[in-house]
Amino acid sequence: MQLTLWTYEGPPHIGAMRIASSMQGVHYVLHAPQGDTYADLLFTMIERQDRRPPVSYTTFQARDLGGDTAGLVKDATRAAFERFRPDALLVGESCTAELIQDQAGTLAASLALPVPVIPLELPAYSKKENWGAAETLYQLLRGVLGARPVRPERAAGTKPRANILGPTRLGFRCRDDVREVSGLLEELGIEVNAIIPLGATVEDLRRVPEADFNVDLYPEVSRSACAWLKRSLGMPHTSVIPMGAGATRDFVVEAAALAGVDPTPLLASRGSRLPWYSRSVDSTYLTGKRVFIFGDATHAIAAARVAATEMGFEVCGLGSYSREFARELREAAAGYGIEALITDDYLEVERAITAAAPELVLGTQMERHIAKRLGIACAVISSPIHVQDVPARYSPVYGFEGANVLFDSWIHPLMMGLEEHLLAMFRDDFEFHDGAAASHLPAGSSVPQATDSPASADAGGLAWSIDGEQELRKIPFFVRNKARRNTELFARERGIQVITTDTLYEAKAHFGR
Repeated sequence: MQLTLWTYEGPPHIGAMRIASSMQGVHYVLHAPQGDTYADLLFTMIERQDRRPPVSYTTFQARDLGGDTAGLVKDATRAAFERFRPDALLVGESCTAELIQDQAGTLAASLALPVPVIPLELPAYSKKENWGAAETLYQLLRGVLGARPVRPERAAGTKPRANILGPTRLGFRCRDDVREVSGLLEELGIEVNAIIPLGATVEDLRRVPEADFNVDLYPEVSRSACAWLKRSLGMPHTSVIPMGAGATRDFVVEAAALAGVDPTPLLASRGSRLPWYSRSVDSTYLTGKRVFIFGDATHAIAAARVAATEMGFEVCGLGSYSREFARELREAAAGYGIEALITDDYLEVERAITAAAPELVLGTQMERHIAKRLGIACAVISSPIHVQDVPARYSPVYGFEGANVLFDSWIHPLMMGLEEHLLAMFRDDFEFHDGAAASHLPAGSSVPQATDSPASADAGGLAWSIDGEQELRKIPFFVRNKARRNTELFARERGIQVITTDTLYEAKAHFGR
């Protein structure tokens, strides 16, 4: 396994924990060594849950390896059932326990407990967290519904029904997105039959076949389950992710078609405030801003559409750590004339962002740190998240209200960048003073002030004159690095050794053509 300081996804058993923690009446028995209980903190500290995840650990130690570790699995499973009395048990292994090959799921199934026992085989050395969540949800549905589920006939005169599949703990804004999408379905006259797995019970799983179709809300988690329900029961599922005003309208039309209802009244009465933005002076300043997007495939692809078609930005980078959706991401990137970045190495992402020189980064908490170091505006659009990405307020990113939230989240960092630039430009004015501090940027990221230090040469012998450096600092900090690189490239191509103000403006005219 790759060892890094940061990882976009944990091992697959973390994905299984997300499913168990999202549901009620489901318990997860994890065959794991002492020390693998660290994952509990993800839920109690980041999502600020008021309860521990419903997980029991065998917590074997080094001295146990010479004895009966299989017996620990059976004992832990029996104890978990007796203590928690769950409606279903998930049993699996952590990446370390996988090496012992105790087959924990098979051992637990042999106990003949009076509840469904779902054995999980999650290959930790070839798969990761989102895959683990998807596989767990799929196996849980199969375990509860049976290998050959039956779909009941809908009674005449009843409302069409839909299941919402995919929202989990530690997902990005799942709690609020579910509320927004549920509202859209209800306004269409579609009853929400079950929401799986967030807040669901085992009885909700049994009611899944009663719906007419499924909403595939977070494909990284729900696509496998949706595909199985379509094969087994003939249940169709949605394909549009309702992120942004345009995609939300497309989602409404798609859901209405699957339910056999008319979307016109809803589309006529609902919308976002985006048209106001397109008529404002802000859009003149922000149109054409370069944006780099990286996250899980679902949010990255949807964000790129919003950025390009609704905000008027130029998508200069699009990538994801979700290798299972690499094909979809490459197709989306080709539509913007760029090559998709498929990687789980945050250092590679940082190099790509630096090379693209965007004015806005949309990404995960990793990209927020990268953008902070580079002095670039940033907004988080995807997991992995930090505690500040779990707001107490209602803040969806799906649906029409979600489009308004995206507008605020993406536009404000750019506007604050303009404000900081103006403060730097007029700092010497009588209304300002040299000690004025930046009000919104983190410590250490304020715009540097011009000094009277002599021109300095780089490793290639290229130098900036004092007046050139001073003029460069007048350029907004979020595009200053790009201006510096272009000017130095211009100077090297023409054999210029010292870059002056004139050189800077000549380079600007050259690259502006």
